[in-house]
Amino acid sequence: MKRSNITRKDLAAVINKKMGFSKLSADTLINTVFSAMKETLMSGESIKLVHFGTLGVRKKSPRRGRNPRTGDTMTITKRKTVSFKPSKGLRERINSK
Repeated sequence: MKRSNITRKDLAAVINKKMGFSKLSADTLINTVFSAMKETLMSGESIKLVHFGTLGVRKKSPRRGRNPRTGDTMTITKRKTVSFKPSKGLRERINSK
């Protein structure tokens, strides 16, 4: 069966296997990296991961929308969202397969 998602536990297992860290150390490493990424994004800064892509925070303006269940129009409030822009190399590798 093919998995569709990779979890923190899976990432920690890869670090454990390939780099020789203990499972606890690998788990701590993953949690520390993701905590730092969250803090950076929450402060409004972007994260550039060379040869992978850029994570950034986008501001979305309020807009008119429609409830698909009832068909009623409504206003979708302004909000911030995380966006990902893959690097050119990653895009090319994904599209070549």
